[in-house]
Order: sequence, then C-alpha cells, then structure tokens
Amino acid sequence: MRSGRTVALVLAGGKGTRLHPLTAEHAKPALPFAGGFRIVDFVLSNLVNSGIRHIYVLAQYKPQSLVEHVRSAWDMKCSSPHIDIVLPGAASGSQGFQGTADAVFQNLSLVEQHAPDAVAVFAADHIYRMDVRQMLSFHQRCDADVTVAAVTVPLARASSFGVMATEAGGRVTSFEEKPCHPAALPEDPTRAYVSMGNYLFKPQVLVQALLEGRRRAETDFGHHLLPRLLSSRRIMAYNFHSNRVPGIQPNEEPGYWRDVGTLDAYLSARREVLAPVPRFRLYNREWPLRGVGQGSQAEAITGFAPDELSELALSTVA
Repeated sequence: MRSGRTVALVLAGGKGTRLHPLTAEHAKPALPFAGGFRIVDFVLSNLVNSGIRHIYVLAQYKPQSLVEHVRSAWDMKCSSPHIDIVLPGAASGSQGFQGTADAVFQNLSLVEQHAPDAVAVFAADHIYRMDVRQMLSFHQRCDADVTVAAVTVPLARASSFGVMATEAGGRVTSFEEKPCHPAALPEDPTRAYVSMGNYLFKPQVLVQALLEGRRRAETDFGHHLLPRLLSSRRIMAYNFHSNRVPGIQPNEEPGYWRDVGTLDAYLSARREVLAPVPRFRLYNREWPLRGVGQGSQAEAITGFAPDELSELALSTVA
C-alpha cells in the first residue's frame, strides 16, 4: 500500500482543558513545545516524512494561532504535499464538531474527492516519531478494516486512554475508552495496552461506520465507533514499539511517545527533550522535525516565550 494513496485527517479541535491556562487562548496543538516547535509539528512531520501528500488539519477550539502557524510554517511552496486547515462548516455547513467521529463525518467529502486506498485519522497532540508507512504495511498485510496504533503504559495512567485487549497476531478483542478500572496486560500486571489515537481505515469501512454512527447519534471514535465495530469488522492493533525510524541515537528512548495532555506531562516531556542527554532529540537529519524552529516566532504566535510557558505552568501546578 503506497503512502501517496493515503489521505490523512489530523484531529486538532479539542479544548485541552487539562492544559489550562496555557490553552486559555490557544488550541493545544498550537502551543510551543521546545526548540520553537509546536505540538502539531510532530504529527505533521511524521505524515510528511512518510510520504503522505494530502493532509487536512481539523481545527475548532481557539483556532487562530493554529491556522497562522500551519499556513506560515507549513507553506510547502508546491502542490505536494498539500496541508490545509479545515474549520467546522467549511465542508458541511455544520455549526461545529461534536466529537472526533463527527469531525471526520463532516469532512467525508475531503476523503471522497481523493479516492484513497486508506484513510489515516491521527491525533494532533502527541510527541513522537513514527514512520506511518510501516503501520500502513501492517494494515495491508493483516487485511484490517481498522488498525489502531498502540503502546504500553503504566497501569496507573491507563485510565486516560482507550484500553485494548488483543489475541495472538494483534486482532483487537476488546476496546474500552478511559475505563475507571483498566485491564492489565496478561504478561505484565503493571502495564496496559492503549490506543495512541492514531487510526487507519479502509475508506468504505470508515464511510459506512460514520453513516451508521450518525443514525445512532454516535460522535466519538473511542467511546462509540471502535467498540461497536469489534463485532463486525477486523480491527488490528499495530504495536508502535516495533516502528523503526532512522537517525535515532543510542541515548534516546526507543519508541518514545508522550501524550502531553496535562501540565505535568507537558513539562516532563519538555525536560526530557531539553536535557543534556535527551531521551528524544528534536533534531534528526534522517527524520527531520519540520516547522518553524525559532523561539521568537513561537512567542509571537502564542504571546508566551518558551521559558515563560514553563514558569506559568509550574506556578499553576504549585
């Protein structure tokens, strides 16, 4: 399966309430992270580096700074790849996105106009490097209707994610979004297998699932569509820890992935990448992080310099 025949929809519309006050005036994906890069730059870099040409960023909450950043830092100066920001109502005339699945449903026309082999629906708010082509190959080999990128996390943190159980080979047998009592891995009672919020769909499966979801008033992938599809569709879990990206140094953490949805997580990840011996290097010539890497430009867009962001977050936590 060629990555060039994939359309990507990047979910960037959430309020990011757990990152308040940083998100009081700006969408979480637009926040500076480190080195002048914004959070959204990580997913966009992964998609572009993987050869995906048609990328749509679905924005909603406080979108202005996100729109300005994508249009300036990601002006590709050519027709391929194409990255565009989509706001509610732009394709459907709707008033707003009611959830992740509803956001994609309202923009199915963007998918249909490209007639892709696969549709990638990816979250916009995580720090990681990923060769999406490897996930696409897994998706094709398994003849999956849906593939969910997955990682293991400490059981104590698993309630913040969609928790999965799988059988041998990776087929998903259960999916529970943000459970109060997450199930542990059979082989490791201290950890759980969770969704990264990155999905690949066969296009016809996505369309049918969203149409049925519309009839059922379902608005979210994790809470509604994925659990329902388990009984009728082949859903596979792609183990992100098997993904290999070139240029990773020995001191870096293999399979580094962080959800920076809270102030503690955001600050912890910043410390990890800015440490003298970083667990994740921002600069990798073989798999570059793209976007505008200048702190002064980050300050201009958000109103905060990167150091001021840390001080503000620390004072809030205290």
